[in-house]
Amino acid sequence: MTGKVRVAVVGAAGYAGGELVRLLSGHPSVEIASVHARSRDGVALSEAQPHLAPLGLTLVDGEPGEVDVAFLALPHGASAPLAARLLDAGALVVDIGADFRLRDADAYAAWYGGPHPEPDLLPRAVYGLTEWARDDLREARLVANPGCYPTASLLALTPFARAGLVADDVIVDAKSGISGAGRGAGADYLFTELTESTKAYSLGGHRHRPEIEQGLASAGAAVNVTFVPHLVPQSRGLLATCYLGLSTDLDDAALRDLLVDAYGDEPFVHVSEDPPATKRATGSNHAFVHARRTGPNRAVVLSAIDNLGKGAAGQAIQNMNVALGFDETAGIGAPGIHP
Repeated sequence: MTGKVRVAVVGAAGYAGGELVRLLSGHPSVEIASVHARSRDGVALSEAQPHLAPLGLTLVDGEPGEVDVAFLALPHGASAPLAARLLDAGALVVDIGADFRLRDADAYAAWYGGPHPEPDLLPRAVYGLTEWARDDLREARLVANPGCYPTASLLALTPFARAGLVADDVIVDAKSGISGAGRGAGADYLFTELTESTKAYSLGGHRHRPEIEQGLASAGAAVNVTFVPHLVPQSRGLLATCYLGLSTDLDDAALRDLLVDAYGDEPFVHVSEDPPATKRATGSNHAFVHARRTGPNRAVVLSAIDNLGKGAAGQAIQNMNVALGFDETAGIGAPGIHP
C-alpha cells in the first residue's frame, strides 16, 4: 500500500492506547482519523494524555467511521463485537486486547470467564508475534497482538522450540512495570503500596500461561509452562527469565549462536552479550535476548522489552506495517530512551 492510511485508536485514554497514538503520530504513512474513549465524547485527548497535547486531538465516544485500520485497546470481551463490524466495513483490525489471542473458543471461555463473543472470527485471526508470523501477517485482516508477557517469553523460547531442543516443562519467571496493570487498577497499585516492593501475583494461573503454551506448541514444543508474573516498582519494562531443559547439552557459545541464527537479521530483536536490563528497551519496540548454560542440558534465556512498546503498541504498529506492506520499522524504529 502506498500513500497515507486513515487510522483509528479505540481505547486511547489508556496507557497502551496513548502509546499507540504517540507512535502513530510520527508514522510517515498514517493519518490519525479518530481517537476513541468511552464516556469522554468531545473531551480533549490531552485531558487523559497530557503529553499528547501538541497533537490537538479530541476524543470520541462511539465507533470509528470509515477508516483503513483500527487499533482496539479494550478489555477482553469488548473488542470482538466491534472487530466484527469493522471487518465487515473493510478495515484492517489490530486487537491489542485478549479476544483473539487464544485460538480455541473453549480455552477462551475457561480463562476469561465466559463464552467468546465472536467465535467464528477466531480462525481468521493471525497471532502477531511479528518475527515468527510475517507470512501470515501479509494476508491478514485481523491481527491478535500478543500479550506483553507472552511476547517476551516467546521471543526467548521459540528458537529453542523450533530447533527441537525443549526437552522438559518450562518455567517463566517474569517481572513487569506497573503500567502493565493498566490505568483502571485499584488500591493495590498505588505508589505507596508498590514502591520499594516486588510481589508475585496470579500464582494459581494467569491468562498469559495458555497463550505461552499455545505459542510453544505452534513452534513444536507441546510442554507445560509454570508461569509466575511479578510487579516491580518501575513505570514500564518487562523482563522474562525462562528456565528450560534441553535435549542436547549446549555451551554458552552454542546457545548464543542459536539466538543469532534466529534473530541476527531482525530489526527489533537483538542478541545481548550480557543479561539485559529492561532500561535498554524503555520507550522502544526493541527486545534484547540472552542465553546462558546453567548445568548439563539446562539453560536460562532472558528477554527484556518495554511492556508498552514491543509488548503492546510498538508491536501492533509493526504488525500493521507488515500487513500493509510498509517498511516494517516505519514509525517505531527509534532506539530506547535513557536515562
